[in-house]
Amino acid sequence: MHTLLDYDGKLPIFVNITEGSVADNKGAYGIPLEKGAVIVADRYYNDFPMINVWDSSGVYFVIRHKKNLSYTSIKERDLPEHTAQHVLKDEEIELSNAQSKAKYPKTLRRVVVWDERNGQTIEVITNNFKWAAQIIGELYKARWEIEVFFRDVKQLLHIKTFVGTSKNAVMIQIWTALITILLLKVMKATAKYGWHLSNLVAFIRLNIFVKIELQKWLDKPFEVHKEPLLDVIQGDLFSN
Repeated sequence: MHTLLDYDGKLPIFVNITEGSVADNKGAYGIPLEKGAVIVADRYYNDFPMINVWDSSGVYFVIRHKKNLSYTSIKERDLPEHTAQHVLKDEEIELSNAQSKAKYPKTLRRVVVWDERNGQTIEVITNNFKWAAQIIGELYKARWEIEVFFRDVKQLLHIKTFVGTSKNAVMIQIWTALITILLLKVMKATAKYGWHLSNLVAFIRLNIFVKIELQKWLDKPFEVHKEPLLDVIQGDLFSN
């Protein structure tokens, strides 16, 4: 499930479902991107023909590059003295592998940051030369939201095994899960109560056959909501 997640709403805006044998970068072809958009992706999207198309379309990208990336350093950019100490390197590079350079002949920017939380260095390439290196690093960290999204789909909706295993059956179950997660996130966003998504799913399972006024329940789940009294008096057939 090759997914483009909108960062602001944490919701998918484009999904391409393919067979498992299709590589991540191949599944990303055809993603509708507007000029000025920013794509943040893992190293499996290191596809130079694709990012060349993005660059030509005015789309910015921040992608973690592979360890075996062959490049030549052109210029070392100055690092901030007192801020963003986690930025280890900021340089302009060009690809040195002949085949790769033919696919992406332009200059790239390479930023290396230290990820203190996971105890590792993160090396990314981008076509944006104006933003501060710290912003480039923070943008890549924001990519973790896609992992959270897939975790929610698999764990909360139990999309780990399938009832039916034909292509059509699997497609139906995946699309149903996507519709469900969208509805859940809309309910979470509109509720006045501070739901955690996992708690919301658990409470809905408990109350799935209970007749409630949904928005009131979402806003105040622990209050007893009385049903309105009916104006009609049962058995009074001839009153005006």
